[in-house]
Amino acid sequence: MEQYINSAVDYGGIRLKNRMIFAPTTFGLPKEAYFERMREIAAGGCAMIIVGDVPVRKSPFEQSLFEEEGFAFYKELAEIVHREDCLICAQLHQPDTDLELMASLMPELRAGKISMDEVRNRLNQGVGPYITRMPAEQVRSITGAYGEAAVLAAEAGFDMVQIHGDRMCGSFSSPVYNHRRDEYGGSTEKRARFALEAVRAVRSRLPQIPIDYKLAVRQENPHYGNAGVLEEELEIFVPLLEEAGVTSYHVTLANHSRLEDTIPPAGHPYFSNEGCFLKFCSQVRRWTSRPICGVGGLTDPDFVEEQLRNGSITCAAMSRQLLADPQWPKKVMENRRQEIRRCIRCNRKCLGGLMAHKGTGCIYDEGR
Repeated sequence: MEQYINSAVDYGGIRLKNRMIFAPTTFGLPKEAYFERMREIAAGGCAMIIVGDVPVRKSPFEQSLFEEEGFAFYKELAEIVHREDCLICAQLHQPDTDLELMASLMPELRAGKISMDEVRNRLNQGVGPYITRMPAEQVRSITGAYGEAAVLAAEAGFDMVQIHGDRMCGSFSSPVYNHRRDEYGGSTEKRARFALEAVRAVRSRLPQIPIDYKLAVRQENPHYGNAGVLEEELEIFVPLLEEAGVTSYHVTLANHSRLEDTIPPAGHPYFSNEGCFLKFCSQVRRWTSRPICGVGGLTDPDFVEEQLRNGSITCAAMSRQLLADPQWPKKVMENRRQEIRRCIRCNRKCLGGLMAHKGTGCIYDEGR
């Protein structure tokens, strides 16, 4: 019996019925198909679902809490998840994509002169100039919007909010992109300012709400990730985040490199092992006693149980494994682990489906 997996826990001020969390995931599915997939995952027994990429302002690309249709969308989603005895968290984010640069690349893409991979590479290269040139007044407007979005998320029924520490937060945190010379750039403390203002904006509007922070860690030797926090900077970032109001951490590898690095397949040259990003959790643990959620190729109940037992993580998050088998938590709880459909980390229908604009799925979908 998995004593730790199945045990309830206080996760930064919110009580979870067990230690399993569905990690934030981009689906690209029609509304009804998306709702049904989230219902399945909630019904499978996980304690909480983190809804990825909930924009902190109006968005031309995603459902927004600031518009009537978007608010109704998230409210209905929260009700669906709650009916399955599962909590729900809104991952608040601000993209760091230069929309003018994106628009300029579209004619070449439509004409077949460049590939989507090339578009992505150019947009990543454009992040640095975009955030470096952004007026400070605009920066403050964006960080303040996190508080407004959190209020709307709570009104829509979300139990917790997570600040997306990648995207614009992560780009401001990283000297790879942030070349500013004002209060938002230069030293580690100044590069942390965007994230800290976002957290404070939420805390000032909602003094009691639990605030999770997706702590994106950038690695050197070998180099992986361009945004986020360098491993050596954690001792500065973590205490500052807690002083601002963060109550828990969702720790993973920083983005803005190849998607196959942040969603690594089984044959990845560096992140091929089960629990491939948990080493970052151990580093964060050196600087905090607050709950930490780990993620990264988790599939095996015994392995997850051991990580929970040794205290390196407080909760375990899965995306691909719960896409492969939403019933993983129930099957573990009911000692039916031999029935688990294991994710083989092939990335064919999950990342592959998303990249092909067919929606995030799994190779097991056809057998359901």
